Amino acid sequence: MAYSNFHFEVTDGVAVVLMDRHDEAMNTLGEEFVVELDQVVARLEEPDVKAVVIGSAKKDFLAGADVRMFDRFDSIEDAADALKAIHLIYDRIEALHATAGKPVVAAINGACLGGGNELALTASIRLCTDTSQLGQPEVQLGVIPGAGGTQRLPALVGVQHALEMIVTGRAVRPHKAKQIGLIDEIVPNEMLLEVATRRAADAIDAADAASSKKRSGSRPRLGDLTRFALEGNPAGRKVLFKKATEMMLSETGGNYPAPKRAIEAIRIGIEEGRAAGVAAEIRFFAELVATPESEALRSIFFAQNELKRDTGVDSDATPLAVDDVAVIGGGLMGGGIAAVSAINAGARVRIKEVDDDGVGRGLAYVDRVVAKRAKRRRLSDFEVDRIMNRVTGTKSWQGFGRTDLVIEAVFEDLELKRSVVREVESVVGVDTIFASNTSTLPIVEIARASQHPDNIVGMHYFSPVEKMPLLEVVTTEATSDQTVATAVAFGKRQGKTVIVVNDGTGFYTSRVLGPYTNEAGHLLSEGATVEDIDGAMKAWGFPVGPLLLADEVGLDVGAHIAEIFTDAFGDRMKGPDLLSALVADGRRGRKNEKGFYRYEKGKRKGVDDSVYGVLGLGPRRETDRSSIQERLSLAFLNEAVRCLEEGILRSARDGDIGAVFGLGYPPFRGGPFWTIDRMGAAPVVDALDRLADTHGERFAAAEMLRGHAADGTRFRQR
Repeated sequence: MAYSNFHFEVTDGVAVVLMDRHDEAMNTLGEEFVVELDQVVARLEEPDVKAVVIGSAKKDFLAGADVRMFDRFDSIEDAADALKAIHLIYDRIEALHATAGKPVVAAINGACLGGGNELALTASIRLCTDTSQLGQPEVQLGVIPGAGGTQRLPALVGVQHALEMIVTGRAVRPHKAKQIGLIDEIVPNEMLLEVATRRAADAIDAADAASSKKRSGSRPRLGDLTRFALEGNPAGRKVLFKKATEMMLSETGGNYPAPKRAIEAIRIGIEEGRAAGVAAEIRFFAELVATPESEALRSIFFAQNELKRDTGVDSDATPLAVDDVAVIGGGLMGGGIAAVSAINAGARVRIKEVDDDGVGRGLAYVDRVVAKRAKRRRLSDFEVDRIMNRVTGTKSWQGFGRTDLVIEAVFEDLELKRSVVREVESVVGVDTIFASNTSTLPIVEIARASQHPDNIVGMHYFSPVEKMPLLEVVTTEATSDQTVATAVAFGKRQGKTVIVVNDGTGFYTSRVLGPYTNEAGHLLSEGATVEDIDGAMKAWGFPVGPLLLADEVGLDVGAHIAEIFTDAFGDRMKGPDLLSALVADGRRGRKNEKGFYRYEKGKRKGVDDSVYGVLGLGPRRETDRSSIQERLSLAFLNEAVRCLEEGILRSARDGDIGAVFGLGYPPFRGGPFWTIDRMGAAPVVDALDRLADTHGERFAAAEMLRGHAADGTRFRQR
């Protein structure tokens, strides 16, 4: 039988099934794919098939469900029925070896996630390449594994490892997967199918089939005394689930329902049996997919995928090839930019500093990032040497003539940046692109020093560069489409999610923090405590509150940015003059261990109550948490709309992605525009009007927001 989404071949009793979804670049569990998988399994159940290899004809194994299907479920019952159909198919694959004695080998390459990992769990033997990723990331979409993952994974790797994988949604690398028993063997990619077919053929006889059946995941594998103590008795399991719940609540603040349900589904399966666990898994998934949290998280997922295909320009301009990159500045930002350029983008990188110490700091930063990845087995010794050989440092402009892209990461001073532009252009070619890593200064002002303003662009990274996923590319009217396309393409090579914004003070991400941070200052001046302000916004979903964020960024940096914003936007962006007073007192935040919080040897110890006296503030009073959350969140939302209204943002989608990936905006809220759509623009305007009556014009609603309130339209389409 011919299949549209599978390659099928039987040789000497071994059936090799290769997944190859015909309408997508990646294998996912779409409706047509699942229907054909059912037909393939029926063929595998025929007597001439003695063993099975399931692999992929694509670079990835199976990336899970086609998430677009989630939006087509008409009801909870509809979602549950779809899951039951997949469960039946997966149960039949497991039965091939568990009941019929036909060994099933999963030959895993690339991404093996979600429903893909659950498919691999049905096999009796699992092989993977050394570049594979295996995991259950469903909580990142607001749901839980729905094809048996909450039951088969704990049975195979133990409750503790399963909880870690499912509740966090983090994938594991091959060596970790082998260590915990998720896979049996790591093989080179070019030999994967050959070895998998050999393992399947060797396992056909009854003895090997029985051994495979034992390994199939039908019972927990208690490999050591610690695991037995935790999982082998009711008391140990109770402790394990209690700790997992406490850790989950600590990390999520209780704002994400999926992790809690995942823990419960695993517990039910362990304590009440697999049938009860499967029933709970299906019910919980079907309920979760209809929640606003899942809808918001899926909106982020779809926006990310759209941005992967977005070139950043509306024309057909093609990006220039970037092989040689220069980074001006070897500090934390420069070192991070150099690291992702060499490690992820594979470019040759030259770090320019003013002295040997600066060069040394930049090179050492790259070395630390590389060493961390090597320690986690993400880089081999050969790859480490190859990367470090691509990174050099210099105090002079020697070697800049062949540079394709120069990224400056010097201090946030306009004249300094202009001087760097002039010096760079004197030593590079006329086609070399110059990118500024400024977070607030308008790119057009920096470009006034350039003889080639069409080559000038902003590339605003977030610290630490090697960890933060967002890159904000900033374009002026003079910037050419080719320059923008080149910056976007290179940012993607660096591993970044890239949004393109138009030029303006603070661009988007820095600008929306202005009113948000100012409002925290107003609340502090009115008597709220640091703990109440930061605690309220952390409970709202931000990873840290605005005052702790100010400490992390640097109070001196924040004070400088506040001056720039006041000059650009006037009284609307002028908050209480608190940061400059703290800087005058010698407080710069975490970096010198003096700020809103106390620090000892780099560790935060709590609020520094002396800050109130330094600021000349009176006694503290209890402030309603919901009032704090309303004022700060609406200040943020309103400024986001202003950025779209003024054309700083190209789309509401980009505004949501920029806030979530650059600023830690709560993902379960979907971004500021998704939040407004969820609340309704009219209620948001009403709340802003009420706040404006009490606190003044800084809460005046953006005209675009009033327009959406009047006509009832959404900023983002579902």
